[in-house]
Amino acid sequence: MHHLQLSGLRHCSYILERDSTSIFQTMFPTLVRRLAQTSSRQLSTTTINPSKLKKVWPPDFTKLSPQEQLKFEKKYKRRVQLATARPRWNKFIKLSQLSVITFVIVYSVLFMDWKTEHQPFDEVRKRFWGLFSAFSPEQRFERRKDDFPGSTTTSK
Repeated sequence: MHHLQLSGLRHCSYILERDSTSIFQTMFPTLVRRLAQTSSRQLSTTTINPSKLKKVWPPDFTKLSPQEQLKFEKKYKRRVQLATARPRWNKFIKLSQLSVITFVIVYSVLFMDWKTEHQPFDEVRKRFWGLFSAFSPEQRFERRKDDFPGSTTTSK
């Protein structure tokens, strides 16, 4: 009960700090009504859960041995990791990083002008564009020298 009243008071103090008086005029009656409802609905823990708690959380770490402290820390870390896991978001981020890195590498190797006398990837560019030169409009209908019937070599 005290926790709910304190949170209501914190909310009220937040409203008082706001500049607009219209917000205060509309929110204050609602706040008072909600505080009155929570105080009238006060339930003891025995009516909600008749069994006693087996462990008090959080445990008093000053009374625990180092092994028990380590056990609680591991359990808490595991639960936090499970609660904050976002597999779809992580997959999206990994794929976007991979695509950006791949784009930068391909662009820098094949298209970027390095503004130097000797291009570092000049040989790679020549071989790459040589492979795809058959698809260019100028060389689409040309035959290679080894495609002529007289120039083929027979292997036995």
